[in-house]
Amino acid sequence: MNKGFFKTFWAALLAFVVGGILLVVLGVMLFAGIGAAFSTSTPTVVAENSVLKIDFAENIVDGPAGTPTPTIDPLSMSLSFSSTLSMRKVEEALEAAAIDPKIKAIYICYEGPGDVSGTAMMEELRAALVKFRNSGKPIFAYNKTYTSALYWLTSVADKIYINPEGAIEWHGVASNVVFYKGLIDKLGVNMEILRHGTFKSAVEPFMDTKMSPANRMQTQTMVNTIWDAMLTDISSSRGIDKALLQEYADNLALALPQDAVERGFFDAAIHEDEVMKIIAETIADEGVEVEEDTKPEMVSLGDYSSQVTPNYKRMPRNKVAVIYAAGEIVDGTSSAGSLGDQTLVEQLARAREDSGVKAVVLRVNSPGGSALASEIMWREIERLRAEKPVIVSMGDYAASGGYYISAPADVILANRTTLTGSIGVFGLLFNAGEALEDKIGVTFDVVSSADHADLGALYRPMKATERAYMMKQIERTYSTFIGHVADGRNMTIEEVDAIGQGRVWCGSDAAEIGLVDGMGTLSDAIALAADRAGVADDYRVVEIAPEEDALMAMLSSLMAKVKAPTKTPTTELQEVFTEYNHLLQMLSTEGVQARMPYTITIE
Repeated sequence: MNKGFFKTFWAALLAFVVGGILLVVLGVMLFAGIGAAFSTSTPTVVAENSVLKIDFAENIVDGPAGTPTPTIDPLSMSLSFSSTLSMRKVEEALEAAAIDPKIKAIYICYEGPGDVSGTAMMEELRAALVKFRNSGKPIFAYNKTYTSALYWLTSVADKIYINPEGAIEWHGVASNVVFYKGLIDKLGVNMEILRHGTFKSAVEPFMDTKMSPANRMQTQTMVNTIWDAMLTDISSSRGIDKALLQEYADNLALALPQDAVERGFFDAAIHEDEVMKIIAETIADEGVEVEEDTKPEMVSLGDYSSQVTPNYKRMPRNKVAVIYAAGEIVDGTSSAGSLGDQTLVEQLARAREDSGVKAVVLRVNSPGGSALASEIMWREIERLRAEKPVIVSMGDYAASGGYYISAPADVILANRTTLTGSIGVFGLLFNAGEALEDKIGVTFDVVSSADHADLGALYRPMKATERAYMMKQIERTYSTFIGHVADGRNMTIEEVDAIGQGRVWCGSDAAEIGLVDGMGTLSDAIALAADRAGVADDYRVVEIAPEEDALMAMLSSLMAKVKAPTKTPTTELQEVFTEYNHLLQMLSTEGVQARMPYTITIE
């Protein structure tokens, strides 16, 4: 009997209950606008006295720019495609704009179909804007409506404006967890759950109907840390006391744009044409009168980035390689949304064997996954570090398996809002024998050569000896995990175990307990890698990335972003698909897993 077939069958059946309707919607519209993905554009010439416009026409992603991403408008039922722009390219563009005499200012206006991929990425974009502002050039921001995340980003601006009839959603940060225990009970399925780690809550949705006290405590800590980072930045930029910012959120004090203006969130509640006149007057040459309808020359971030090239007097032989370790950690090769051990090992080996590569930055943006695949990646990183400096730059997530592969690095940098740690492991099986018989009349019989030949079968519960057997594997993997962390972080096993147990930490908290070395962006990690290699004055950056089949990449982008009428970064429909995809991943797990339980988003 092929137990793999039945596991896949039952996983698909359960997931269909959650995500079937969404797949129908996406499937109907998938090919409606494919041709738009291949449209071409004429290179833009940057005019004198131009303003760099950040309108999110592109999705800003943590990795090399890739295939255009489909974006669905649920109101018009139309499908459009937005291109992608890597955060590294964004940082390079903003650095170039700061010293480009043609660029006089930046204008942030969220009107495109794209967005920033996560909280830590938003933090990195904001940090890059702070560096631009430090050049002395002004930043302006305007939008009809602001989410908390968008306001956090735009608070860096010298002047922030809002439409007179707009709104700001100043509500705070929350983390929602979906629990499936009630559904599983109704379906008649019995879960088999094994884990090491009090805080290893990835399995909680299948064993309870609410957060455990430990999980609630760690989630509250993370939410508070992220919220505090936002309040700190906004307070610094706008001069509003943090206590007042908290009070305004608690009391929903910003119901109207005028309320927000009075409390210092915005400089004025005006229309965009009025904002354009203010910008034009600000950047105009001295003595030049600006007419009423004058609009400044705008160049989009995407167009400007495409024209930014390193200004080398000669091509440096020394290279700092950037390798992206992004996605769910799986055995085998990488695909959209997953990080395969075979693929990453090949990339790491290329960097190790290239004499021109003097240091490597491993950009980790992974919630974890297969513990075995993580171990294989860890080994190759150890081999690389023995020959060249390795700096880990953490993105939105570098947790569980994502931390496993980060541990051997010489230096680990994170953002304050990075989710990391989650040093723990689990195994997840389920017994659907009674449910299949009662619900659809499917029964099983087996002939075996030994008492446990059908271990892990879907049609029967685990025996006590089998549970002990699997827990031995869980404990072995956890012991190996904390051993690697102890070696990599120069800590004792006991110290790692005390901060492990599956607990997730934000980057700023992780720095205090020694899991990371400090705060820094990808560009900071690259500069540090060059310095560690002794080539800070003579190097170039190269990206080592696997080849991606364009057609498969576009088809895999069925995980489309859904555009909201108010241009909010996330929507209910997108959240449903995210939860559906997470459920599929959990139900299709094989072997011991080192995986982070959830994500936190800022609305």
